[in-house]
Amino acid sequence: MHWRELLPLCAACGGVACGVVIAMNDACAATDPHSFSRPEEVAVTHLDLDLAADFTARRLAGEAVFRVQRHAASADRLILDSRDLDISAVEARTGGAWQAVDWHLGEADAVLGAPLEIALPAGADRVRVQYRTRPEASGLQWLAPEQTAGKRQPFLFSQSQAIHARSWVPLQDTPAVRFTFTAKITTPAGLKAVMGADNDAADRDGDYHFTMRQPVPSYLLALAIGDLAFKPLGPRTGVYAEPSMLDAAAAEFAATEDMVKAIEQRFGPYAWERYDLLILPPSFPFGGMENPRLSFITPTVIAGDRSLVSLIAHELAHSWSGNLVTNATWGDLWLNEGFTTYLERRIVEDLFGSRQAGMEAVLGYRDLLAEIDRKPAADSALSVDLAGRDPDDGFSDIPYEKGRLFLAWLEQCFGREAFDRWLKGYFARHRFQTITSTALLAELEQYLLATAPGTVTMGQLREWIYGPGLPDFHPVPVSAAFEPIDTARNEFIAGRRAAADLPAASWSTQEWLYFLDGFGDGLDAARMAELDRTFKLTASGNSEIAHLWLKHAVRAGYPAADRRLEQYLIGIGRRKLIVPLYEELLKTAAGRERAAAIYAKARAGYHPVAQVTIDKLFQPGGEGE
Repeated sequence: MHWRELLPLCAACGGVACGVVIAMNDACAATDPHSFSRPEEVAVTHLDLDLAADFTARRLAGEAVFRVQRHAASADRLILDSRDLDISAVEARTGGAWQAVDWHLGEADAVLGAPLEIALPAGADRVRVQYRTRPEASGLQWLAPEQTAGKRQPFLFSQSQAIHARSWVPLQDTPAVRFTFTAKITTPAGLKAVMGADNDAADRDGDYHFTMRQPVPSYLLALAIGDLAFKPLGPRTGVYAEPSMLDAAAAEFAATEDMVKAIEQRFGPYAWERYDLLILPPSFPFGGMENPRLSFITPTVIAGDRSLVSLIAHELAHSWSGNLVTNATWGDLWLNEGFTTYLERRIVEDLFGSRQAGMEAVLGYRDLLAEIDRKPAADSALSVDLAGRDPDDGFSDIPYEKGRLFLAWLEQCFGREAFDRWLKGYFARHRFQTITSTALLAELEQYLLATAPGTVTMGQLREWIYGPGLPDFHPVPVSAAFEPIDTARNEFIAGRRAAADLPAASWSTQEWLYFLDGFGDGLDAARMAELDRTFKLTASGNSEIAHLWLKHAVRAGYPAADRRLEQYLIGIGRRKLIVPLYEELLKTAAGRERAAAIYAKARAGYHPVAQVTIDKLFQPGGEGE
C-alpha cells in the first residue's frame, strides 16, 4: 500500500487531489508555509534552463522553460516563487505556438520573496520566463579570484536550501514538488561549469549542457562555475576541485566508493548513477550540501588524516534519505536529517569500526543536549511549526541528532535485523516521493510496529516526534574509548598530570574534541599555555579542533591565540565553526569591539546565508543559529 493511502481522507475531495503531495488542510490545499505556489492546482514537472554567467555584473541571465501539468481543471494560472529577480518577459505555449501572457509580481515578503503569477491559457503546456538575477541573490555567491584557492579565476556557487533557489530561478520552491531538468550554462573562457546533474569531466569549452533524469525538489538545484579539475575515486565516484586542492581532496576522500557500496548493501541500490564531490572555496557556509550526483563540500574537512570524512558519509546518505525520500515541508526537516545522520553513523561503523561510530554518537549527543537547553521548548520537537518564520530557523542539531537517536531507539527496540529490513523497505516504498511526520507514523504502524505488536506504542512515537526535549526512555550513547580521556582531563585539571604526560600522541580527532569539550568554562589561560606549548593547538590545521580551542581562547582571554582567531574567522565561512566564536566574543564589551573589527574585514567574504546569521548577532538581543 502506498503511504498516501494511509493518510486521513480529505473531506473536500475524498483523498489526495493530485500527484504532488504535501501537508494538507481540511480543504485539501497545499500548506507549505514557505511557498506561494499552488501545485495542487498546477504543478511544474520539468524545467529547461538556459543561463549565461556574467562575473563582472554578478548576474545570471537567460530563460527558464517549465513543463506544467494541471491538477485542477479550472486552474488558469501558474504561481512561481521568486526573490529579487528581474523578469523581462513571460510566454506560454499552446498547440506548439508561443504567445505573450499576462503576469504579475506580487508584494514582496522579507523572507519568502514575491509570488510570480502567470496567466495560463487553456491548453497551455509550457511557460517560458526570461529573467536576470541580481548581484545580491541569496542563493548565489560570486567570488573574486583572490577569494579562491588558485587566486587566478573567479568562482560562483549556488546554495538553494532551504528556499534560496527562488533567488536564481523562478520556480515552485517547495520540497513537495519534484521535477526533472536540463540546463545550458554559458561561462567565460577558462571556467568550467558543473551541476547536480550528469557532468562531463573533460568538457571545458564554456558551453555546458546538463540533464537530470531523476525528479528532484528545487532545493537540490545546484550550479558551480570555476577553475575546476577532476580526479576519479572509483568507477562511479570522483572529486572536482581547484587544481591546487585536487590531490589533497582525492587522498582525503579515497573511501568514497567504499561508502557507496556499504550503504547499498544494507539499504538498497544507489539511484543517481554517479556520486561525485565538489570541493568549494572556504566561504561555503555549510559542511556539505547533498545535491544529487554532486555533493558540495567544505574544504574545512580536509584534515590530512581522513578524520572528518563522516561528513562525506552524511552527504552520501542523503542520496537515500532526503534526495530519494524527501520531507514535504521544512517543519519536518528531521525526516531528511535525522534519517541521514543515522545512516551516516552506520556507514562509519561499517568502514571505520564501532569504536569511531560510538565516539561520534557521544559527541553528537552532547551537542544535542546543549542545543535543547538553548532552544525554546517548542523548537526542540522533531516536527516544528515554522509558519511565519525563516525555514533556516529549523536547522540545528535537533533534527539531526534527536532524529538519529529516535531511529537508534527503534533499532534497539526491534533489533537491527528487523529495523534494517523496515528501513530498506521504507526507501523502496517512497522513492522519489515526499513524506510528512503524520505519514511516517502511519508507515511505522503498518510496516514496523505490526511485526512485533506491543514492542512500542504509538504514544511513544508521538512523544518522540511532537514532544519537546527527549523522552525519559531515550537511549544514552556511551563510548568506552572516552573513559581514559575523562581520567586524563580530570588529572590535568587537578594538577596531578602535566600536559607532557597526557597520552595524546595517539588521540584521534574525536578524542581531542571530547577532551577539549569536557573542560566547559574551566580551561584557564595558564593551562591553555601549557597545552599549547606541548601540542601546538593554536596552530592546529584541523578545523574542528581549532574551533574548540579558539572558543576556549576567547573565554579564557588567551592572547597567544588572538592572531589565529582573526585568521580563522576571516579565512572560512562555515557557520557551524564561526558563529559560536562570534557568540563568545559578543559576551563582553571588549569582545564585542573585537568581533566588530574582525567582522568588518570578514563579512564581504562570507556567503549571504552566513552574513544574515551573523548580522543578527550584532543586533540587540541577537542570537546565533
